Amino acid sequence: MPNNIIGAIVDANRTRKDFVAERVLQRAGFPQNPHPIVGVYRLTMKAGSDNFRQSSIQGVMKRIKAKGVEVVVYEPALQEERFFNSLVMRDLAEFKAKCDVIIANRWNEDLQDVRDKVYTRDLYKRD
Repeated sequence: MPNNIIGAIVDANRTRKDFVAERVLQRAGFPQNPHPIVGVYRLTMKAGSDNFRQSSIQGVMKRIKAKGVEVVVYEPALQEERFFNSLVMRDLAEFKAKCDVIIANRWNEDLQDVRDKVYTRDLYKRD
């Protein structure tokens, strides 16, 4: 019985990542726009977290990149120049200007001026 539950969780997570990736690609105008740039605003799942390696955004990034779409990451706390072979940006204004669509796990007022570009499931604008 527990194996069924674990399998269902894995399937649900896969379905969710597929859904998010497809919606982001649609929002970016892909495939009509053959070279969109998708931005990922922060890698952590929760405010104050520094856990970059376990974030579910990696699965979404993988799906988007599999379509040949460029993904860039805004994460000023990350020291590396690349994350999962995506450019890491630390200048927020440059990041916002470069991206056709921005994935944000949680809403942040820093994105207010580009809210039309932002894809988030944070419906209530809270963590």
